[in-house]
Amino acid sequence: MFKSSLFIVIGLVLLQSCSMEKLYLMKHQRRAYHYEQIDFKNLMERYLVKVHTDYSIEGIYSVTSVVSKRSKSLFSSAATEKIKDQRQNYATVAIISDRNKSNGREYIEIPVDKNQLPSYSVRGEFTQTPEGNIFIYKHFEPNNKISTYTFTFDTSTNVLDGIRTENQGSKEITYRLSYLRLYPKR
Repeated sequence: MFKSSLFIVIGLVLLQSCSMEKLYLMKHQRRAYHYEQIDFKNLMERYLVKVHTDYSIEGIYSVTSVVSKRSKSLFSSAATEKIKDQRQNYATVAIISDRNKSNGREYIEIPVDKNQLPSYSVRGEFTQTPEGNIFIYKHFEPNNKISTYTFTFDTSTNVLDGIRTENQGSKEITYRLSYLRLYPKR
């Protein structure tokens, strides 16, 4: 008797917490505002209209990733390559100039495909090398791990391409990121 009552109470609390969050979001969406409202993505687009340099990587991008594994079989000298994971257009990010530059970074990456967040996390940072068209990208992961990629920027196609490789014994794992600029088109 006591166990069944306890399960019912726990179930009701869980059900109520889920529905309260949904009610809050619905109320927030239907609220009548006296002023024109813009979301974060629209704010980024308005900011990026003012960026006029062709060589700047500032913009809103769609992100695609490919993870491949290359290994040699035991009795063969030929290497085989397999695609382990591939995600097309899985995120939308804004890359904007870090005007502060106190951290030694030139650009920061912020996800813009999330709605109604009180603040936006910096998920990565880009630093341009003296060679010109090459950028070092540090991607921040939730477990305090930092992955470093080397990127190139093609101004004619508006694409940032990055690569990172790891060796695990006789296997080589390659992580490729491709950022296609959605806004502003140049």
